[in-house]
Amino acid sequence: MKKVFSALCAVVFLGACAQGTVGSAATQNATQASSEVATSGGVGDPRTRAKLHTELGSLYFQDGNMAVALQELGIALDIDANYAPAYNVRGLVHVYLREMEAADRDFQQALRLVGNDPEVNNNYGWFLCQSNREKESLGYFMRAIKNPLYQTPDRAYLNAGLCSLKINDLAAAEDYFQKALRVSPDNTQATFQLAGINYKRGKLEEAKKLIAAVMRRVEPNAELLWLGLRVERQLGDRAAEANYATQLRRKFSGSPEYQALLKGNFE
Repeated sequence: MKKVFSALCAVVFLGACAQGTVGSAATQNATQASSEVATSGGVGDPRTRAKLHTELGSLYFQDGNMAVALQELGIALDIDANYAPAYNVRGLVHVYLREMEAADRDFQQALRLVGNDPEVNNNYGWFLCQSNREKESLGYFMRAIKNPLYQTPDRAYLNAGLCSLKINDLAAAEDYFQKALRVSPDNTQATFQLAGINYKRGKLEEAKKLIAAVMRRVEPNAELLWLGLRVERQLGDRAAEANYATQLRRKFSGSPEYQALLKGNFE
């Protein structure tokens, strides 16, 4: 669940993501939020109470407890049916559960309430991309980016690039990833995706340089090692290729990438 949620944080927004909490820390935050809700005892204005339950639902979602997350978000909306963040987070929970019609309804309702909110537009664009509506998704990412108050436009650029890759528009994807890096030079996901595009185009030295940049910042996962291996294979550096293969075997022997290596399926 941690791996899935970390990937989710890269492309959508949750308050819990912004705090950088995962796993047991999320549980502690959820416990603290539960205490705050219990202390309030239903006292206070509806918007504040709805906000508390939404934050609690977000933390339970982060911790992988979908049933309780949905319960808390439902309570938030019972308190304040016009609280857009609750619809936004509940939409993400439904996407994770592959309840796509319910997710669509929640995102649409959030947009009816706060149509210019960049986080909602980014999240709905991501939902559309996951629903094979890639071209439609791009308009929502652009709407998010155009909002001058949007604090993480690199996320929307990254998402636009990923959706462009899904429809094999490499030129558009490259442009979006480069824009993500101009906004946030340390965006390792955008750097990795650019490395993949350069590999596909045969620009192997550039791909190698970008892979090295990612590996300086993060612990490599199976995808990164596999891309590095294939780049070195094309460059003819057998020692570097073998080093990547060894890391794949030791760290990710159960991964699809390592299975592809065993089968000699390099493309």
